[in-house]
Amino acid sequence: MRTTKGAARNQAKKRLRKRTKGYVGGRGSLLRSMKETVLRAGAYAFRDRRTRKRNFRRLWIIRINAAARERGLRYSEFVHGLGKAKIELNRKMLAELAVTDPSAFDAITEEVKAALAA
Repeated sequence: MRTTKGAARNQAKKRLRKRTKGYVGGRGSLLRSMKETVLRAGAYAFRDRRTRKRNFRRLWIIRINAAARERGLRYSEFVHGLGKAKIELNRKMLAELAVTDPSAFDAITEEVKAALAA
């Protein structure tokens, strides 16, 4: 008597359907398309977990640069001045300050300018 995968195969299909829920057309209903789509989605997810980190860093640098230029400094000068003034704030926090608390960013900029002038 031949055996089929039975319960194991049904569970595998059930897991696959759960992962492709909401996908458009055959991608969410046809078994072969579902498998291909899930595989590709996993590859994109893996790649973009790394890309997200780069994109956020770029965003923070753009925000810091804009805020620094409003106060008469370029980004490179500002970061150099932070090092000289021994201010150890990361780019994420600096960008957050630039957006939400301009007065604190002003104070930091003044310290940076003083460090650059010295």
